[in-house]
Amino acid sequence: MVGENASRLGIKPGLVVQEIGFSEDSDSELSSAVAKDAQSDLVDQDFSDVVDVVLLWWREDDGDLVDALVDAMTTLADHGVIWLLTPKPGRAGHVEAEDIADAAPTAGLQATSSISAAKNWQGTRLVAPKITRG
Repeated sequence: MVGENASRLGIKPGLVVQEIGFSEDSDSELSSAVAKDAQSDLVDQDFSDVVDVVLLWWREDDGDLVDALVDAMTTLADHGVIWLLTPKPGRAGHVEAEDIADAAPTAGLQATSSISAAKNWQGTRLVAPKITRG
């Protein structure tokens, strides 16, 4: 099941995946499955090169979500994706959908989909909006 969920994140071999906010309550099986799909180790928040995907583990009490999203975008490739991983409803640290809906556009992102990422975690896919050129 976890491997299936990791593949739903769109991780392909060769993608550079940065993991931010991983802690003892995070799902290590999901992290391992993502690394396996990328066929490389995940990089941490100190990585300064360009990344294709950011896994941002976030809990209600972690601070300001807008600031965290802006920080996560600093090394993100132009067409990169941020997967905001938050505890599912009823779990400690759950983040309300409205909070994500408010924070994403403020940070310059839009939510495109949500998935059940792991037993206790849900994922929200965030991308920079496409700019219409006229």
